Amino acid sequence: MRSVARYLFRIKSYLSYWLDAVDEHSLHSPFLFDFYTTLLKPPVKSGQFKHIEKLRLQLLHDDRIISVIDLGANEKQKVLRKISFIARTSLSTPRFSSFYFRIANYFRANTIVELGTSFGINTLYLAEKKDSTITTFEGSPAIVGIAELTFEFAAKKNVEMISGSIDVTLPSFLQRVRKVDLAFIDANHRYEPTMKYFEWLLKKFHDKSVLIVDDIHYSPEMEKAWKMIKNHRLVYASADLFRCGIVFFDPSLNKQHAILQV
Repeated sequence: MRSVARYLFRIKSYLSYWLDAVDEHSLHSPFLFDFYTTLLKPPVKSGQFKHIEKLRLQLLHDDRIISVIDLGANEKQKVLRKISFIARTSLSTPRFSSFYFRIANYFRANTIVELGTSFGINTLYLAEKKDSTITTFEGSPAIVGIAELTFEFAAKKNVEMISGSIDVTLPSFLQRVRKVDLAFIDANHRYEPTMKYFEWLLKKFHDKSVLIVDDIHYSPEMEKAWKMIKNHRLVYASADLFRCGIVFFDPSLNKQHAILQV
């Protein structure tokens, strides 16, 4: 019953998004126009991320069953899932993964934090940014094991995996870093954890930092969290792409929000 209600909620949310979304022709903000045309609109360059997409393909055909912690539920639950099912339903598309790389590259993000590693595909895209260090956090041991193999096959040296409860590992990590240039929240899809992680990261953000929040229309709780985040006093611009939301902290942007057509 809960899954049906969630499905119907997403349909309603998407219809609302579809009616309100605009493209570059309706954007009056020079910043958001540039963001849309330079970062969001360009297609994936053929073959640019072929080495990563090979790993995605392997995951999509891996029918091994693992026990994972479902953090989208009201309580932490362990469920059995095929790796291929998780890859098919949870991984970002190549278009969005390459979009996240372009964000990291364009905003010169060197210190990148990812909450929710999944199988590490987005992590590898972010790690394509030269001179960057990606610290990725994952709470499900079985997922950690698959992601570590993904990183091993990719031979990436600028990725640090931190396993365990993010409630414990993230505060410890933030105590030893000076700043965070880019953060990606894709972990516990509930209101309270999402807001908690946002408030913790906020202490390390600066004017040029960027935050990506995944699955902002996943549930009423996530929509509530997205509303709170985009309306925060230190957020000066935001973009709703339905799958994710992007927020910026530069005071010169003077409070602007857009729902962008994808």
